Amino acid sequence: MATLSFKSVGKTAQTLSEEDVEVANFPIGIRTPLSLSDIDGPLTMNYLLDEQLADNLRNLLQTNFGERLGLYNFGANLKPLTVNFSSQDSFDSEALKRIATAISQWMPYVEPVDYVSEVDRTQVLNTALIRINITYNVPSVGIVGKKIQTVLYVI
Repeated sequence: MATLSFKSVGKTAQTLSEEDVEVANFPIGIRTPLSLSDIDGPLTMNYLLDEQLADNLRNLLQTNFGERLGLYNFGANLKPLTVNFSSQDSFDSEALKRIATAISQWMPYVEPVDYVSEVDRTQVLNTALIRINITYNVPSVGIVGKKIQTVLYVI
């Protein structure tokens, strides 16, 4: 005769769904720019997927060729456009091409929707700021109409 314990029976799917199961809040990635954290370890982390995707897209837009170790062609390479800044129209057309190429190569799940740029010449004498606002969707995870801004300095 075998002696069995009810402890090894386990739980059915119905009893698991009825219980309050605590979902652990795991970090998805490191938030940039890097900063120290007192709460979640040595560095501040992203816990939401949309925040991590926005962080990754911002890094892609702000990175120029040769800045990413081991991936020379990573980035949108927008900084060289600011050196020869002559008109906003020529800048916008080339920036659109570079951004679309970088997104399709490195983040193909992101769909850029809208591009708006603004040149601000009032900050410092003989320089300007170019603010680029991009609206994007990530349909695979249900992100629609998310906006991101990056700033470039023109010398």
